Amino acid sequence: MNNQQLMQRDLAVLWHPCTQMHDHEQIPIVPIAKAKGVWLTDFDGKTYLDAISSWWVNIWGHAHPDINHALKQQLDTLEHVILAGFSHEPIVELSEKLLALAPQGLARCFYADNGSAAIEVALKMSMHFWHNQGETAKTRFVSLSGSYHGETLGALSVTDIPLFSQTYAPLLTQQYRVASPDWTQAPDGVSPHDFAVQQFAAMENLLAEKHHEICAVIVEPLIQGAAGMKMYHPVYLQLLRAACDKYGVHLIADEIAVGFARTGTFFACEQANICPDFLCLSKALTAGYLPMSVVLTTEAIYQGFYHPYATFKGFLHSHSFTGNPLAARAALASLELFALDPQLQRQQQINKVLTESLAPFYGHAHIANIRQTGTIAAFDLVQDKASKTPFDWRERRGLQVFEAALKQGVLLRPIGNTVYFMPPYVITDDELRWVVKVADEAVDEATYAPAKGHEVGVSLP
Repeated sequence: MNNQQLMQRDLAVLWHPCTQMHDHEQIPIVPIAKAKGVWLTDFDGKTYLDAISSWWVNIWGHAHPDINHALKQQLDTLEHVILAGFSHEPIVELSEKLLALAPQGLARCFYADNGSAAIEVALKMSMHFWHNQGETAKTRFVSLSGSYHGETLGALSVTDIPLFSQTYAPLLTQQYRVASPDWTQAPDGVSPHDFAVQQFAAMENLLAEKHHEICAVIVEPLIQGAAGMKMYHPVYLQLLRAACDKYGVHLIADEIAVGFARTGTFFACEQANICPDFLCLSKALTAGYLPMSVVLTTEAIYQGFYHPYATFKGFLHSHSFTGNPLAARAALASLELFALDPQLQRQQQINKVLTESLAPFYGHAHIANIRQTGTIAAFDLVQDKASKTPFDWRERRGLQVFEAALKQGVLLRPIGNTVYFMPPYVITDDELRWVVKVADEAVDEATYAPAKGHEVGVSLP
């Protein structure tokens, strides 16, 4: 088997996610035969460094020996069992460990299959809780402009990226939107802290006026991922927690992309010293091995559903593979790797190397808004640095960066005009410096060359 043979078979039967399949008439699909650590290897033997952790999930790289060993042992013991009325040791142990790591105040774990499903659970649980309390007017949610929370219908209703949601508008419940505290939108001379405080005024006003019909506010703490790694100051979360308490509204923290030490603390909420009413996790939860998500919530919300008759107040939401033992065992093995370095020294070093490596980018004529939170860094491609005028999306400069970097053996996947780095924690310092160097060269190739000018397709997260 070689690349060409598998690619031909692929194009005959598969429809890839977040992909305009027409693009693959010009851009070859990359078939991967095996992976180890940060490296992917195709069927022709070429290697690629996975600088985005395969959509932000493989935090310990690929085929980690400790996680492999744990899964092999679990496979010989219990592969799956219904979680309704049954239980097993891995899911109990995982729940105990997650609650011990989470912000104090979270007390219960409800499992689902993927990130979008976790958001659905949190939205439904919030509204259902209020209805159980007799607050039947509470049916609406608030999210930030540029928010992304998934692509099932409930999650899509609180997502504010038209590319994903516009077509499906007739199917979606109208929700409230409030301007984002994304600091790249701050006027010159206004600090990220002060801009976050200014932007919160709109949220405060909305909650003051409409809290009687609002179930919850949902946010991606500190980083809005699919919007283009838009970052904001933690003071916004502090103000939001206080306002939600004041007006009787739940706070849902979507840490699906930013949890598990990505931002420099184990959970992003820690940087604001707050506890949400719902904490949604997925992606890195199982270190990329198996689909799983979880919603952590409070004892008060759990008790709001506790009743002798399930059909009266019970939360009747289920997934066939809820709490799968193999996924739980992978998650436990990942947490054990964190336990070897409780101070997150490796993540701190990645942060440091990224900061140093990106320093030369500040002088680049077509790079603006260089930003970083923990192990996540990003910058925007612009026509003019002074005005920060973005390239026309139809020029597809981000796609050109992707192609140029891939030729050199680095997997980047820009979001429109935003180039970002989210490497596995097992990357070495030298490998990370090389990734940034390749990105620099790819940006030069993309910004100084003529535009591709394709009329179809987009660069997606």
